[in-house]
Amino acid sequence: MISEVESSLVSAEPQRRRPAPKRVPRPELPVDDAIGAWGQPLAPVKNLDEVARRYPGRKLTLEGERKPLEFYGTTERPNAFSMDSLEFFFLIAQYFREALPLRLILLMIACQKAGGRIHLTQEEMATVLDVHRSKVSEALQEIMGHGIVFKVKRGTYQFNPPYSYRVAEFIPGTETAGGEYVKVPQYSTISKIRNDASLPDLVRFPSLEDMRRAIEELRQKRAEERAARRHKRAQGLEKGTAQ
Repeated sequence: MISEVESSLVSAEPQRRRPAPKRVPRPELPVDDAIGAWGQPLAPVKNLDEVARRYPGRKLTLEGERKPLEFYGTTERPNAFSMDSLEFFFLIAQYFREALPLRLILLMIACQKAGGRIHLTQEEMATVLDVHRSKVSEALQEIMGHGIVFKVKRGTYQFNPPYSYRVAEFIPGTETAGGEYVKVPQYSTISKIRNDASLPDLVRFPSLEDMRRAIEELRQKRAEERAARRHKRAQGLEKGTAQ
């Protein structure tokens, strides 16, 4: 049985959940109050872009392990890669009609050292590409004629930095030495080349405009040759019909 006191405490109305007290909003951190941030409550960061917009001019950093660059490489040349001009690739793909000059350019890109130096003899190039040395010599002269690379001495060539350039490389050491990290800034190599008056102007001041004009001339020439072949075929058909 429920006593009179207990019955007076029981209400016939359905019980409703009491609303939770509203949380006090976190104080906003003034943009110019970096020291005051230490006294403010912490909140999880869900969007770094939003934080960057709220506090322009401040450097955001993340702590944690970064994955290495996912480039194929060998143990001797781990994560080896170069900076290459996409416009340069676009034009040489149009200009060089034969495969060998393109293969030779790719080989030199792959073999360049920090600073753009290529230590390969023509015999070594021919061996890697599996062609006769005379063919390599012809293709190399054509490539050098556009200022893409130039000869420093026998067995050493230099890639023109605006086309392809390897800024840095890690040279593995021996069991007693840990190795060496070599870095050659691109601007220093460009400056050195431009100040060398013994080099051709196309090397000192490289430009892809000559190659663009050559591409248009080749296209015009091929268009005229195709038109001449069509005209010759048409004349042959008319002659055969007349007979």
